[in-house]
Amino acid sequence: MKIAVSGCLLGEKIRFDAGHKHNRFITDELGAFAQFVSFCPEHLAFGTPRPTVRLVKVNHSIRVHSNKTTQDLTDALMQTSHDELEKLEHEALCGIIFKSKSPSCGMKSAKLYLENGMSNGSEDGVFMHLCRERYPLLPMEEEGRLEDPWLRENFVMQVFAYDRFEKLKAASPALNDLVMFHTAHKFLLQAKDEQLYRELGNIVANRSGLSFEALLGQYELGFKTAISRKSSIKHTRNVLDHLAGFFKKELTKSEKKSLHDQISDYADKIIPLIVPLSTIQLYARKYDTKYLLEQTFLEPYPKTLALRSNIKSGK
Repeated sequence: MKIAVSGCLLGEKIRFDAGHKHNRFITDELGAFAQFVSFCPEHLAFGTPRPTVRLVKVNHSIRVHSNKTTQDLTDALMQTSHDELEKLEHEALCGIIFKSKSPSCGMKSAKLYLENGMSNGSEDGVFMHLCRERYPLLPMEEEGRLEDPWLRENFVMQVFAYDRFEKLKAASPALNDLVMFHTAHKFLLQAKDEQLYRELGNIVANRSGLSFEALLGQYELGFKTAISRKSSIKHTRNVLDHLAGFFKKELTKSEKKSLHDQISDYADKIIPLIVPLSTIQLYARKYDTKYLLEQTFLEPYPKTLALRSNIKSGK
Protein backbone atom coordinates (compact mmCIF):
# COMPACT_ATOMS: atom_id res chain seq x y z
CA MET A 1 0.00 0.00 0.00
CA LYS A 2 1.43 3.36 -1.03
CA ILE A 3 0.64 6.73 0.52
CA ALA A 4 2.03 10.02 -0.78
CA VAL A 5 3.23 12.28 2.05
CA SER A 6 4.65 15.79 2.27
CA GLY A 7 8.39 15.18 2.62
CA CYS A 8 8.83 17.29 5.75
CA LEU A 9 6.40 15.01 7.60
CA LEU A 10 8.70 12.09 6.84
CA GLY A 11 11.58 13.90 8.53
CA GLU A 12 13.17 15.36 5.39
CA LYS A 13 14.83 18.69 6.06
CA ILE A 14 13.18 20.53 3.21
CA ARG A 15 11.09 23.20 4.89
CA PHE A 16 11.76 26.88 4.20
CA ASP A 17 14.10 27.03 7.23
CA ALA A 18 15.83 23.73 6.35
CA GLY A 19 13.94 22.04 9.16
CA HIS A 20 11.33 19.29 9.15
CA LYS A 21 8.01 18.41 10.80
CA HIS A 22 8.57 14.71 11.37
CA ASN A 23 5.27 13.04 12.24
CA ARG A 24 5.80 9.86 14.23
CA PHE A 25 2.28 8.54 13.75
CA ILE A 26 2.83 8.56 10.00
CA THR A 27 6.33 7.07 9.92
CA ASP A 28 6.30 4.78 12.95
CA GLU A 29 2.69 3.56 13.17
CA LEU A 30 1.16 3.92 9.71
CA GLY A 31 4.58 3.22 8.21
CA ALA A 32 4.44 -0.36 9.49
CA PHE A 33 1.78 -1.05 6.86
CA ALA A 34 2.53 1.41 4.05
CA GLN A 35 5.23 2.64 1.72
CA PHE A 36 5.59 6.38 1.34
CA VAL A 37 6.06 8.52 -1.74
CA SER A 38 7.55 11.88 -0.76
CA PHE A 39 6.66 15.19 -2.42
CA CYS A 40 7.36 18.90 -1.90
CA PRO A 41 6.75 21.28 -4.80
CA GLU A 42 8.08 24.28 -2.83
CA HIS A 43 11.43 22.58 -2.28
CA LEU A 44 11.65 21.79 -5.99
CA ALA A 45 10.71 25.32 -7.00
CA PHE A 46 12.74 27.41 -4.58
CA GLY A 47 15.29 25.14 -2.90
CA THR A 48 16.07 24.87 0.81
CA PRO A 49 16.40 27.10 2.77
CA ARG A 50 14.19 29.62 1.01
CA PRO A 51 12.13 32.77 1.59
CA THR A 52 8.57 32.06 2.67
CA VAL A 53 5.66 32.49 0.29
CA ARG A 54 1.97 33.25 0.70
CA LEU A 55 -1.27 32.96 -1.24
CA VAL A 56 -2.58 36.34 -2.38
CA LYS A 57 -5.96 37.11 -3.92
CA VAL A 58 -5.39 39.30 -6.96
CA ASN A 59 -8.65 40.34 -8.62
CA HIS A 60 -10.45 37.01 -9.02
CA SER A 61 -7.43 34.71 -9.01
CA ILE A 62 -5.08 33.35 -6.36
CA ARG A 63 -1.38 34.02 -6.83
CA VAL A 64 1.77 33.00 -4.96
CA HIS A 65 3.91 35.89 -3.73
CA SER A 66 7.21 36.07 -1.89
CA ASN A 67 6.73 37.30 1.66
CA LYS A 68 10.07 39.10 1.46
CA THR A 69 9.87 40.87 -1.90
CA THR A 70 6.19 40.42 -2.95
CA GLN A 71 7.53 38.96 -6.22
CA ASP A 72 4.97 36.83 -8.07
CA LEU A 73 6.24 33.23 -7.93
CA THR A 74 3.07 31.53 -9.15
CA ASP A 75 4.44 30.13 -12.40
CA ALA A 76 7.44 28.50 -10.73
CA LEU A 77 5.35 26.80 -8.04
CA MET A 78 2.69 25.74 -10.53
CA GLN A 79 5.34 24.09 -12.70
CA THR A 80 6.83 22.03 -9.87
CA SER A 81 3.33 21.20 -8.59
CA HIS A 82 2.50 19.73 -11.99
CA ASP A 83 5.83 17.90 -11.94
CA GLU A 84 5.06 16.37 -8.55
CA LEU A 85 1.55 15.45 -9.66
CA GLU A 86 2.95 13.69 -12.72
CA LYS A 87 5.28 11.72 -10.43
CA LEU A 88 2.37 10.63 -8.24
CA GLU A 89 0.37 9.54 -11.27
CA HIS A 90 2.92 6.76 -11.80
CA GLU A 91 2.26 5.38 -8.31
CA ALA A 92 -0.62 3.15 -7.20
CA LEU A 93 -1.64 5.44 -4.35
CA CYS A 94 -4.18 4.66 -1.67
CA GLY A 95 -3.99 8.07 0.00
CA ILE A 96 -2.22 11.39 0.38
CA ILE A 97 -1.19 13.21 3.58
CA PHE A 98 -0.42 16.92 3.21
CA LYS A 99 1.39 19.45 5.42
CA SER A 100 -1.21 21.68 7.01
CA LYS A 101 -1.25 25.46 6.46
CA SER A 102 1.27 25.20 3.63
CA PRO A 103 0.75 27.54 0.63
CA SER A 104 1.35 24.51 -1.57
CA CYS A 105 -0.17 21.67 0.47
CA GLY A 106 -2.72 22.99 2.99
CA MET A 107 -6.26 21.60 2.79
CA LYS A 108 -8.38 24.73 3.14
CA SER A 109 -5.86 25.73 5.82
CA ALA A 110 -3.38 27.84 3.81
CA LYS A 111 -3.84 31.49 4.77
CA LEU A 112 -5.10 33.70 1.97
CA TYR A 113 -4.21 37.39 1.88
CA LEU A 114 -5.37 40.45 0.04
CA GLU A 115 -2.85 42.61 -1.84
CA ASN A 116 -2.90 45.10 1.02
CA GLY A 117 -1.64 42.39 3.41
CA MET A 118 -4.95 41.82 5.17
CA SER A 119 -5.98 38.23 5.88
CA ASN A 120 -8.83 36.89 3.74
CA GLY A 121 -9.59 33.47 5.21
CA SER A 122 -8.05 30.18 4.19
CA GLU A 123 -7.78 28.23 0.95
CA ASP A 124 -6.36 25.06 -0.59
CA GLY A 125 -2.65 25.16 -1.31
CA VAL A 126 -1.60 25.21 -4.98
CA PHE A 127 -0.54 21.55 -5.12
CA MET A 128 -3.37 20.35 -2.93
CA HIS A 129 -5.86 21.98 -5.31
CA LEU A 130 -4.36 20.07 -8.25
CA CYS A 131 -4.54 16.79 -6.30
CA ARG A 132 -8.16 17.40 -5.33
CA GLU A 133 -9.03 17.85 -9.01
CA ARG A 134 -6.97 14.86 -10.18
CA TYR A 135 -8.00 12.44 -7.42
CA PRO A 136 -11.58 13.23 -6.35
CA LEU A 137 -12.06 9.82 -4.68
CA LEU A 138 -8.60 9.28 -3.19
CA PRO A 139 -8.35 9.49 0.63
CA MET A 140 -6.66 12.77 1.56
CA GLU A 141 -5.89 14.45 4.86
CA GLU A 142 -3.41 16.88 6.36
CA GLU A 143 -1.34 16.01 9.39
CA GLY A 144 -2.86 18.78 11.52
CA ARG A 145 -6.35 17.29 11.20
CA LEU A 146 -4.98 13.81 11.91
CA GLU A 147 -4.36 14.97 15.48
CA ASP A 148 -8.14 14.65 15.90
CA PRO A 149 -8.75 10.96 16.89
CA TRP A 150 -12.08 10.88 15.00
CA LEU A 151 -10.59 12.21 11.76
CA ARG A 152 -7.55 9.95 12.16
CA GLU A 153 -9.67 6.83 12.60
CA ASN A 154 -11.90 7.71 9.66
CA PHE A 155 -8.95 8.45 7.39
CA VAL A 156 -7.12 5.23 8.24
CA MET A 157 -10.31 3.21 7.78
CA GLN A 158 -10.84 4.86 4.40
CA VAL A 159 -7.26 4.20 3.26
CA PHE A 160 -7.40 0.50 4.10
CA ALA A 161 -10.84 0.11 2.51
CA TYR A 162 -9.59 1.87 -0.62
CA ASP A 163 -6.60 -0.49 -0.70
CA ARG A 164 -8.84 -3.56 -0.41
CA PHE A 165 -10.90 -2.43 -3.37
CA GLU A 166 -7.81 -1.73 -5.46
CA LYS A 167 -6.55 -5.24 -4.71
CA LEU A 168 -9.92 -6.68 -5.69
CA LYS A 169 -9.86 -4.77 -8.97
CA ALA A 170 -6.28 -5.86 -9.72
CA ALA A 171 -7.19 -9.54 -9.24
CA SER A 172 -9.43 -9.63 -12.35
CA PRO A 173 -12.58 -10.30 -10.32
CA ALA A 174 -15.82 -11.93 -11.43
CA LEU A 175 -19.32 -11.04 -10.24
CA ASN A 176 -19.16 -13.55 -7.40
CA ASP A 177 -15.98 -11.89 -6.12
CA LEU A 178 -17.71 -8.51 -6.08
CA VAL A 179 -20.71 -9.98 -4.24
CA MET A 180 -18.40 -11.45 -1.59
CA PHE A 181 -16.55 -8.13 -1.28
CA HIS A 182 -19.78 -6.20 -0.84
CA THR A 183 -21.08 -8.71 1.71
CA ALA A 184 -17.88 -8.47 3.78
CA HIS A 185 -18.18 -4.67 3.87
CA LYS A 186 -21.87 -4.55 4.76
CA PHE A 187 -21.58 -3.17 8.29
CA LEU A 188 -18.64 -0.90 7.52
CA LEU A 189 -20.69 0.70 4.75
CA GLN A 190 -23.77 0.97 6.95
CA ALA A 191 -21.70 2.78 9.58
CA LYS A 192 -20.69 5.24 6.87
CA ASP A 193 -23.84 5.79 4.80
CA GLU A 194 -26.92 3.52 4.91
CA GLN A 195 -28.36 4.95 1.69
CA LEU A 196 -25.17 4.41 -0.29
CA TYR A 197 -24.91 0.88 1.12
CA ARG A 198 -28.36 0.10 -0.28
CA GLU A 199 -27.51 1.69 -3.62
CA LEU A 200 -24.38 -0.46 -3.81
CA GLY A 201 -26.52 -3.53 -3.12
CA ASN A 202 -28.73 -2.61 -6.08
CA ILE A 203 -25.65 -2.20 -8.26
CA VAL A 204 -24.39 -5.67 -7.32
CA ALA A 205 -27.83 -7.14 -8.06
CA ASN A 206 -27.38 -5.84 -11.64
CA ARG A 207 -31.07 -5.77 -12.53
CA SER A 208 -30.19 -3.72 -15.60
CA GLY A 209 -28.00 -6.45 -17.03
CA LEU A 210 -24.88 -4.31 -17.38
CA SER A 211 -21.57 -5.76 -18.48
CA PHE A 212 -19.37 -6.65 -15.51
CA GLU A 213 -16.89 -3.94 -16.50
CA ALA A 214 -19.61 -1.28 -16.34
CA LEU A 215 -20.98 -2.79 -13.15
CA LEU A 216 -17.58 -2.72 -11.46
CA GLY A 217 -17.10 0.90 -12.52
CA GLN A 218 -20.42 1.91 -10.97
CA TYR A 219 -19.63 0.00 -7.80
CA GLU A 220 -16.17 1.58 -7.53
CA LEU A 221 -17.63 5.08 -7.67
CA GLY A 222 -20.26 4.28 -5.06
CA PHE A 223 -17.92 2.37 -2.76
CA LYS A 224 -15.17 4.98 -2.77
CA THR A 225 -17.75 7.70 -2.17
CA ALA A 226 -19.27 5.77 0.74
CA ILE A 227 -15.96 5.12 2.50
CA SER A 228 -15.13 8.83 2.27
CA ARG A 229 -18.08 9.55 4.57
CA LYS A 230 -17.31 10.05 8.24
CA SER A 231 -18.66 7.43 10.63
CA SER A 232 -20.86 8.71 13.44
CA ILE A 233 -21.63 7.35 16.89
CA LYS A 234 -25.31 7.19 15.94
CA HIS A 235 -24.71 5.08 12.83
CA THR A 236 -22.12 2.94 14.59
CA ARG A 237 -24.50 2.26 17.47
CA ASN A 238 -27.14 1.09 15.00
CA VAL A 239 -24.60 -1.33 13.55
CA LEU A 240 -23.60 -2.58 17.00
CA ASP A 241 -27.24 -3.21 17.90
CA HIS A 242 -27.63 -5.15 14.66
CA LEU A 243 -24.53 -7.23 15.41
CA ALA A 244 -25.78 -7.98 18.92
CA GLY A 245 -28.96 -9.36 17.40
CA PHE A 246 -26.99 -12.24 15.89
CA PHE A 247 -26.68 -13.76 19.39
CA LYS A 248 -30.22 -13.27 20.69
CA LYS A 249 -30.81 -17.04 20.87
CA GLU A 250 -27.42 -17.92 22.36
CA LEU A 251 -26.91 -15.35 25.11
CA THR A 252 -28.42 -15.42 28.56
CA LYS A 253 -30.52 -12.51 29.74
CA SER A 254 -27.59 -11.26 31.80
CA GLU A 255 -25.15 -11.52 28.88
CA LYS A 256 -27.53 -9.62 26.61
CA LYS A 257 -27.91 -6.85 29.17
CA SER A 258 -24.15 -6.60 29.64
CA LEU A 259 -23.56 -6.28 25.88
CA HIS A 260 -26.31 -3.70 25.41
CA ASP A 261 -24.98 -1.76 28.40
CA GLN A 262 -21.59 -1.64 26.69
CA ILE A 263 -23.20 -0.37 23.49
CA SER A 264 -25.08 2.31 25.44
CA ASP A 265 -21.94 3.32 27.30
CA TYR A 266 -20.13 3.67 23.97
CA ALA A 267 -22.94 5.85 22.62
CA ASP A 268 -22.68 7.99 25.78
CA LYS A 269 -18.88 8.33 25.33
CA ILE A 270 -18.14 6.49 28.56
CA ILE A 271 -16.15 3.67 26.96
CA PRO A 272 -14.38 3.41 23.59
CA LEU A 273 -15.71 1.45 20.63
CA ILE A 274 -13.19 -1.35 21.14
CA VAL A 275 -15.05 -2.57 24.25
CA PRO A 276 -18.41 -3.62 22.71
CA LEU A 277 -16.58 -4.71 19.54
CA SER A 278 -14.33 -7.04 21.51
CA THR A 279 -17.35 -8.57 23.23
CA ILE A 280 -19.09 -9.08 19.89
CA GLN A 281 -15.96 -10.67 18.43
CA LEU A 282 -15.73 -12.95 21.45
CA TYR A 283 -19.28 -14.19 20.94
CA ALA A 284 -18.79 -14.47 17.18
CA ARG A 285 -15.83 -16.79 17.75
CA LYS A 286 -17.54 -18.70 20.54
CA TYR A 287 -20.61 -19.43 18.45
CA ASP A 288 -18.71 -19.63 15.14
CA THR A 289 -20.79 -16.88 13.54
CA LYS A 290 -18.88 -16.91 10.27
CA TYR A 291 -20.91 -14.12 8.67
CA LEU A 292 -19.75 -11.73 11.39
CA LEU A 293 -16.19 -13.01 11.53
CA GLU A 294 -15.84 -12.16 7.83
CA GLN A 295 -17.03 -8.56 8.33
CA THR A 296 -14.33 -5.93 7.81
CA PHE A 297 -16.19 -3.65 10.25
CA LEU A 298 -14.84 -5.73 13.14
CA GLU A 299 -11.25 -5.11 12.07
CA PRO A 300 -11.07 -2.55 9.23
CA TYR A 301 -7.33 -2.02 9.69
CA PRO A 302 -4.55 -3.72 11.72
CA LYS A 303 -5.56 -3.81 15.38
CA THR A 304 -2.09 -2.71 16.48
CA LEU A 305 -3.01 0.82 15.34
CA ALA A 306 -5.47 0.77 18.28
CA LEU A 307 -7.47 3.72 16.95
CA ARG A 308 -10.75 2.47 18.39
CA SER A 309 -9.32 2.42 21.91
CA ASN A 310 -9.74 6.20 22.18
CA ILE A 311 -13.10 7.50 23.41
CA LYS A 312 -12.60 10.60 21.25
CA SER A 313 -12.46 8.51 18.05
CA GLY A 314 -16.26 8.74 17.82
CA LYS A 315 -18.48 11.77 17.16
